[in-house]
Amino acid sequence: MAFLVTNTSAAVAGLVWMILEFQSTGRTSGVGFATGAIAGLASITPAAGFVGPMGAFAIGIVGSAAAYTAVKIMARTGIDDALEVFAVHGVGGIWGSLATGIFAVQAVDDNGVLQNVGLIDGEVGLLWANARAVAAVAVYSGVATFIILKILDVIPGLGIRVEANDEDLGLDITLHGERGYVGDGAD
Repeated sequence: MAFLVTNTSAAVAGLVWMILEFQSTGRTSGVGFATGAIAGLASITPAAGFVGPMGAFAIGIVGSAAAYTAVKIMARTGIDDALEVFAVHGVGGIWGSLATGIFAVQAVDDNGVLQNVGLIDGEVGLLWANARAVAAVAVYSGVATFIILKILDVIPGLGIRVEANDEDLGLDITLHGERGYVGDGAD
């Protein structure tokens, strides 16, 4: 079942991303489909052992749409998210964690008895527990990241920003001494 729902979520999410991309730009791309599929994978990961195919379908649709929207919002705000990692994996993972509490079909309790656990079945406990876990992870990650970046910023040579001139010239050349891309028109 985990294989089936993982494949279902990734496939539908890739298709949804292509539809949204076509509505927005008038074309689709392989990179867009792959990004949508990854959003679907990130979304279904927390739920893979707990939802059925229809739950996976819904998780893939919403996960892809949410990630696509997050990518567009972050691009407009100028937030630097290399490769849209947070927009795709973070937003997808948050949705998947919450969606597990919505679409989970069954779980085995401590006594070995099969229980219905998702919001769809009228149970709110798992959704509430997962929402608290998402909030705790967000707070912990935010604080830990802030501390790590502040420490790195005060160590000479490990700052989190480069000089504006280096950024304008390109980090491939200024930091690594080589070109990552050649702008000769052949690409």
